[in-house]
Amino acid sequence: MQALERQVGSTDWITIILVACIVLLAIIRNRYPQRFGEFLSLLTSNKFMMFRGKENNAFHPFNILLFLVNVAGVSLFLLIIYNFFAGEPQDLSPAILYVRIATGYTCFVLLKFGIEKIIANIFGLDQQIDEYLFKKLSYRNFLALFVLIVVVFLTYAVSPTRNILYGLLLFLLLSNGLSLVMVIKQNQRLISQQLFYFILYLCALEFAPYIILYKVFTINRG
Repeated sequence: MQALERQVGSTDWITIILVACIVLLAIIRNRYPQRFGEFLSLLTSNKFMMFRGKENNAFHPFNILLFLVNVAGVSLFLLIIYNFFAGEPQDLSPAILYVRIATGYTCFVLLKFGIEKIIANIFGLDQQIDEYLFKKLSYRNFLALFVLIVVVFLTYAVSPTRNILYGLLLFLLLSNGLSLVMVIKQNQRLISQQLFYFILYLCALEFAPYIILYKVFTINRG
């Protein structure tokens, strides 16, 4: 059986981004060793949520640095998916496309976060929503570390295929849903007291934005 050479474009700029992510993680590990250790054990221990969740500070430097890693890794993964299903645009370099995807992803997350904060303020639920958002952000930052590892393999080791990408998307969708369920379970008492508002929140700010994005992309492709 003859070996087939894998043809890939230049990945120098991707390597720089991945190295930057590793540097950021090293800074986080060095600057906040205890917090980082608790964060890495998020799936097996509730210690991080119990002690750090009381701060309700989504804008802590620890969370901001992790969010930068989140943006870098998830944007690379979205770029891989886009290039596979839509094809690389002839008039746009992959690096420029990546910047656009990263900008769009960042704006989407921050805009969604800002709207959630505004709604919480209107209904006088700032403290409760801050705790909810902190826990949700923590789980998604944790999931982004897995995405970063996946990007490394898809860039340097394994050629993306339809089955691999669909499998990864399904896994990420289920993991994101599981993280939401865990956050809901941890805030069960609060949610039971504000059940009507929480249902409205889920429909308007958890499900609707992703459905709209899906419709936009499918319409554009059509």
